[in-house]
Amino acid sequence: MKHHQRGMTFLGMVTIILIVGSAIYAGIVMTPVYLEYTEVARALEQVRDEHQAIDTNPQMLRNSLERRWDVEDIKGIGWKEIKIKKATDGYSMNAKYDVERQFIANVYLVAKFDKTVIVPQ
Repeated sequence: MKHHQRGMTFLGMVTIILIVGSAIYAGIVMTPVYLEYTEVARALEQVRDEHQAIDTNPQMLRNSLERRWDVEDIKGIGWKEIKIKKATDGYSMNAKYDVERQFIANVYLVAKFDKTVIVPQ
């Protein structure tokens, strides 16, 4: 009579643990990056909401961005790096930046963000 083995081998368990552990570690490393991106997006949207009812200009938008950056304590991108351009229906505020975090030894994880908000005039 043949006896069939059941279960996993030690090598199989170690492989699965390494894969799952790496994914969890990557999540731990990248979570603060995504949380900061949500703060950047929220700051841009709050500035838009603040200025959509008034006659605004790029300097007023920059002043509001500076205040939001101080309150939110955003470090991934500076408020001076937000591009403000005249658009057809107001002003366009664009936050485009990359964040690089070390993963293991010389392996890095890179996240690219691009958020544009239109402030109607």
